[in-house]
Amino acid sequence: MGDAEIDINPFMEAVKMRIAGSEGNVVYRTILPAPNNCLATESCIRCVDGKIVQDIILRLRNVECGELELQLVWQPLQRARRR
Repeated sequence: MGDAEIDINPFMEAVKMRIAGSEGNVVYRTILPAPNNCLATESCIRCVDGKIVQDIILRLRNVECGELELQLVWQPLQRARRR
């Protein structure tokens, strides 16, 4: 079995900036494959329908071959009213 790592900091920066309030399909940041990450292709962090979304394709390490496809989604929760 292989392994891979992702840096979730750029995704969390987008969450903290509250770009989820943006309308339409807004690209916040594009992350390119590099020797220090496991990305197989570029990965865009964007706002889609009020959610922050990042599609990721990771190239597995320590294995002959393999890729893993992920989608991270941050969806704000509605606050419950306390009685």
